[in-house]
Amino acid sequence: MKVNHFVQTTLIVALLSVNVGASAYSAGDVDEVCKKPQVREFTLPTYQEPEKIEVAVESEFSFKLSEWTDPATIKLTMKDQSVPFAVESNSSFHKITAKIPEDFTGKFVRINLFSKAVLGCYQQEGWLIKVADK
Repeated sequence: MKVNHFVQTTLIVALLSVNVGASAYSAGDVDEVCKKPQVREFTLPTYQEPEKIEVAVESEFSFKLSEWTDPATIKLTMKDQSVPFAVESNSSFHKITAKIPEDFTGKFVRINLFSKAVLGCYQQEGWLIKVADK
């Protein structure tokens, strides 16, 4: 009689263990990892000591954003002013191209980039440049 009780208890514990393990996984519980947009190949020299490199007025510049960036969320500003830009997209990256407005002649300017990934996380990036006098 004791053996029968031992077998029943073992069987119940085994069944409960299988049931708990099976219900622990659900395909809906998998969190998608959001990768931030990656910025590559910024084409202007940034301002830094001791080089103090300046860029010409109305210089064109570009950079690339990773393919998982949502191009509709890209914002480019200089001194809190929106800067017009063009986007060329392919399956590997989004290439952003813009020009430094003439208004910034002879000034230090920080080019600010804000962009979101398709899954929602975001990236902020910036570059300090010195625009030369005419």
